[in-house]
Amino acid sequence: MEFSKGKRKKLKLGGDQRNACYPHSLQFYLQPPTENISLIEFENLAIDRVKLLKAVEHLGVSHVKGSEQYQSKLEAEIRKVKFSFRENLENEYEARRRDHISHFILRLAYCQSEDLRRWFIQQEMDLLRFRFSILPKDKIQDFLKDSHLQFEAISDEEKALRQKDIVASSPSLGGIVPELVYKIPFADALDLFRGRKVYLEGGFAYVPLKDIVAIILNEFRTKLSKALALTARSLPAVQSDERLQPLLKHLSHSYTGQDYSVQGNVGKIALDQIDSLSAKSFPPCMRQLHKALRENHHLRHGGRMQYGLFLKGIGLTLEQALQFWKQEFIRGKMDPDKFDKGYSYNIRHSFGKEGKRTDYTPFSCMKIILNNPPGQGDYHGCPFRHSDPELLKQKLQTYKISPAAINQILDLVKGTHYQVACQKYFEMTHNVDDCGFSLNHPNQFFIESQKILNGGKDIKKESAQPETPQPKPGVQKPKDASSALASLSSCLEVDMEGLEDYFSD
Repeated sequence: MEFSKGKRKKLKLGGDQRNACYPHSLQFYLQPPTENISLIEFENLAIDRVKLLKAVEHLGVSHVKGSEQYQSKLEAEIRKVKFSFRENLENEYEARRRDHISHFILRLAYCQSEDLRRWFIQQEMDLLRFRFSILPKDKIQDFLKDSHLQFEAISDEEKALRQKDIVASSPSLGGIVPELVYKIPFADALDLFRGRKVYLEGGFAYVPLKDIVAIILNEFRTKLSKALALTARSLPAVQSDERLQPLLKHLSHSYTGQDYSVQGNVGKIALDQIDSLSAKSFPPCMRQLHKALRENHHLRHGGRMQYGLFLKGIGLTLEQALQFWKQEFIRGKMDPDKFDKGYSYNIRHSFGKEGKRTDYTPFSCMKIILNNPPGQGDYHGCPFRHSDPELLKQKLQTYKISPAAINQILDLVKGTHYQVACQKYFEMTHNVDDCGFSLNHPNQFFIESQKILNGGKDIKKESAQPETPQPKPGVQKPKDASSALASLSSCLEVDMEGLEDYFSD
């Protein structure tokens, strides 16, 4: 990978050339991009792709794939990040370009372990399935050809000869004659053959359009899996660049939502409200920390950090935080002077008033799930990730969650969908069928809860930039710092042509 400090080179392509670059709204990503982009665009495209794939995962768990609600919500998510999705939209070049480059950037981030590769492949397959489902029928053959898939639709005469056998052998048709049938080598349709869902004759499978997507996805999975393995072998060369290494390292579990250290409800929460709020509006991770603090009058460092920053995010001032923790620790027979000497400094430090003046950010769900797992005597962490299933079931019962809902939550936990499980808990405790958001942060849980309980009139957050890696420097930058950074980054460009070596043999 190379970087240049010259002016950014932009491809000036005419309409025909643009169409040749990206002829369809979906692709197999067979060729890596070769243009230059700035580091700012590199990071923004990566973050947008992560947001989209996490939305794909969430919708795939909370809705039936292919349902009308699933399709409409996923289309809305794609629109948000301005990626391509429909074949007949005009001026799609930029959307398809963003989609193309961002996919290859995430290959670099998600090739680093088997779990990351598995997750990335699954979400990309679901995204391709959606795009193929809305691809016009007259464009399908061109897409297959451009993707190097030698599948040809048979003629009407050939279809009429085998119509009865094809309909009888394909349960997905429901007895209805298909509009399009593809003649495919038997070896490419093994999954359908195993399930006895396809008509075979002369070494070929006759696959209706409804079932062709399964074969396309299988081909895509195979190609992407091989490509990720090749990328992983070349990754050390990419990571040697100190400007890319931190981004690629943290991208797979980064939080890209609102920064809850910047909030407009400071001082609106009274200390005597916390007990009632914990039962009504705290996520389970914070609810169990509050309960442990009230019962034991003490929390270990991990618990104090996780809970203290959450309370800061919902509006406690520094003075309130000092009073809250001191009162509780004194109830545990701690000497007030010991608290002032050993604990108040840490609280002031988390508010950016001591040490390096670092203003710490409330922990996101991903940070809680992935970092610093709780040990014996600890109460921090994510109950859905770190609790024994039987203990989690008992805890949910004490929260008066219905047995059916508990089973749904435990199934999600078993599938490692911890944030979706917490979202299901939110829906059950607030009596809503669909909460209307994708849960990524404990403070988001609190804010959305208050909106529902108070008719949408609760705490209004100030607009905030996406959260930066925690902790976040709190010292004020000069007024022109951001513009200077943007100017610097725009001069440092990723030579996408150099990336080609990392995606192929």
